[in-house]
Amino acid sequence: MAAPPHRADCSRLIGICVLLGVLWTIRAEQIRYSVLEELEKGSFVGNIAKDLGLQPWELAERGVRIVSRGRTQLFALHPRSGSLVTEGRIDREELCDRSPKCVVNLEILLEDKVKIFGVEVEIIDVNDNAPNFGMEQREIKVAESENPGTRFPLPEAFDPDIGINSLQGYQLSSNVHFSLDVQSGVDGIKYPELVLERTLDREEEAVHHLVLTAFDGGDQAHSGTARIQVTLVDTNDNAPVFTQPEYHVSVRENVPVGSWLLTVKATDPDEGANGEVTYSFRKVRDKISQLFQLNSLTGDITILGDLDYEDSGFYDIDVEAHDGPGLRARSKVLVTILDVNDNAPEVTVTSLISSIQETSSPGTVIALFNVLDSDSGENGLVTCSIPDNLPFTLEKTFGNYHRLLTHRTLDREEVSEYNITITATDHGTPPLSTETRISLKVTDINDNPPVFPHASYSAYILENNPTGASIFSVIAHDPDSNENSRVTYSLAEDTLQGAPLSSYVSINSDTGVLYALRSFDYEQVRDLQLLVTASDSGNPPLSSNVSLTLFVMDQNDNTPEILYPALPTDGSTGVELAPRSAEPGYLVTKVVAVDRDSGQNAWLSYRLLKASEPGLFTVGLHTGEVRTARALLDRDALKQSLVVAVQDHGQPPLSATVTLTVAVADSIPDVLTDLGSLKPSGDPDTSDLTLYLVVAVAAVSCVFLAFVIVLLALRLRRWHSSRMLQALGRGLADVPGSQFVGVDGVRAFLQTYSHEVSLTADSRKSHVIFPQPNYADTLISQESCEKSEPLLIPQDLLETKGGPSLHQVSQNLTH
Repeated sequence: MAAPPHRADCSRLIGICVLLGVLWTIRAEQIRYSVLEELEKGSFVGNIAKDLGLQPWELAERGVRIVSRGRTQLFALHPRSGSLVTEGRIDREELCDRSPKCVVNLEILLEDKVKIFGVEVEIIDVNDNAPNFGMEQREIKVAESENPGTRFPLPEAFDPDIGINSLQGYQLSSNVHFSLDVQSGVDGIKYPELVLERTLDREEEAVHHLVLTAFDGGDQAHSGTARIQVTLVDTNDNAPVFTQPEYHVSVRENVPVGSWLLTVKATDPDEGANGEVTYSFRKVRDKISQLFQLNSLTGDITILGDLDYEDSGFYDIDVEAHDGPGLRARSKVLVTILDVNDNAPEVTVTSLISSIQETSSPGTVIALFNVLDSDSGENGLVTCSIPDNLPFTLEKTFGNYHRLLTHRTLDREEVSEYNITITATDHGTPPLSTETRISLKVTDINDNPPVFPHASYSAYILENNPTGASIFSVIAHDPDSNENSRVTYSLAEDTLQGAPLSSYVSINSDTGVLYALRSFDYEQVRDLQLLVTASDSGNPPLSSNVSLTLFVMDQNDNTPEILYPALPTDGSTGVELAPRSAEPGYLVTKVVAVDRDSGQNAWLSYRLLKASEPGLFTVGLHTGEVRTARALLDRDALKQSLVVAVQDHGQPPLSATVTLTVAVADSIPDVLTDLGSLKPSGDPDTSDLTLYLVVAVAAVSCVFLAFVIVLLALRLRRWHSSRMLQALGRGLADVPGSQFVGVDGVRAFLQTYSHEVSLTADSRKSHVIFPQPNYADTLISQESCEKSEPLLIPQDLLETKGGPSLHQVSQNLTH
């Protein structure tokens, strides 16, 4: 057997070129290498660090890695040398079958720059497969009547290698009857044929044993053999003939298993067994036998397994027809697989951040992801989208890579976490889509000051509160988080009535609760103006202010204070005059009282608590006016004693009482006559009483004369100062029981003084007043009370041993 031809020099040259280095170029971020198949794990492919312009140690530091697409990784990065090496043994035939060029694409990610480089590695074929006939023996039946030059098809060997490493030729063992001729088809495949050289004689030799050898090229040639048994039979001079030299058929990849594909047909004009045609696959490979089935009798080809366009889009099937004696004919069935949209896009996230500050600028990269659809044409075109209402955008980068970017500045207080759904949809009919969800948290910065729910606050506290009592609570809300939202409270410094505001109230810095540091008195402090500051704990801290008005509410803690009649300071008691001619409803006097409390606590009511003559006088419930209830009678006592109670409307109510002494007489001379008619007492002090009476009358006369002179002087100066005259008019109007107007008023006063004097006896001393029933009753003002006192009568002059009281009258006139 002759040695197979080889091209050792050329193969050696190729091997040397591959082993010395790899071919690489960087063009538009694309790196190209080539490597031999069947190398050991860790074999050098290319200096990726150098091609990326990096030092080897920078690969790990800058996050350089190979991006996986879900298939088995064929290559890896060597961390020390910065080289691309094989991850395991690479079988070119497994990857690319008999494709003239076998290229593996991968992507290199520079994570720190979020940049992708494409790497193309060509797998170089080596002669690692020997030709194989697929059978050990083949029988060929030859009619003994065959003429020299007749050709018989021989089995073909299959070598999965390509180029020089593939099948190069055949050799036939030496034989005087047969020779070998190799034909080359239009597809470049070599078909061995057995050529009859001499006439056969079945009786001389019925069987001929031959050995057919197939050899390939390459540095180390391989070969395979098949035994050929030539059996001589009677004459069968017609071989089967196919109706078509090639059959073309197209089928969709989703066609059900068991579907009919097509029928091949061959005819043989011979009769009997010589004309019976059967069919079979020729050069059957595992993949073909798993997907297609040929009926040997009918020639029907059916689908045996699931077709997948993504696995292979084209199949070349060799079929053979042979008759009974063994004559054969060959044909091809070319099956084109049509793609259907049966693969949804695949999304692979290669780089992702899980959180972002709310102040990050627009255009910040959130994620880098790759989209791949195994379908072809429109079925493999993919569009990515995200919801329109999100502040993000998608940007396509190298190849099928996309970046998810921020579209605007984020606000954590508006949305603190985003669940972003990336939808990848192909253009098939119907379209298929894949959803990938990315969660992104927005981290907080201190960009919001605390906010009070209201622009201002009002709080109320009852006076006489206990020290340390809780007054009010203010709460400010900060939409930030963690320390940025922790709020503390403080009060602005100020003074109130000369004392620091902090001595009145304090605030809890954590809860915002205000406390009273002292007991408040409504009569001293009625309200406090506070400024509350709320500050967060951010860096730098932010704050806001709110005004708080604290109103002190009144309690009924003050009894009514009687202004008139005022209690004398010299031990005497005031006396009011009432003429005996007074009609019912005559205004005798008016009790004037005030209450330092406010509101209902200061509403006063008057009532007659006790009277020496019941039914003679009445007191106005709300005015305090003391009036006669009926006409005075001669039998009524000269001195009437009244006890008037003044009560407020607080809860509980507080009250005060005042005792009034009313002297009943028609005129002052009557008073004096009544006093003179009293029986003198044998007391040695009688002379002293007379002396006191004379002195008192003289004093009253002097005071009256001075008062008249003052009124005349004021009348003369009225043109000089109208304001002084009005002030004088107000002063005179406040004189109890009388009202004076100019000179006419003086005349009226003189007439009253000349005819009416009212005396009232009391325990020790009394006073004399001059009522004027014909004028309007007027309250005594505070100013009048300060400038005038009632006329006092010592009680010693009104009392005698064992007899009626003797009253000495004294007057004190008001200016």
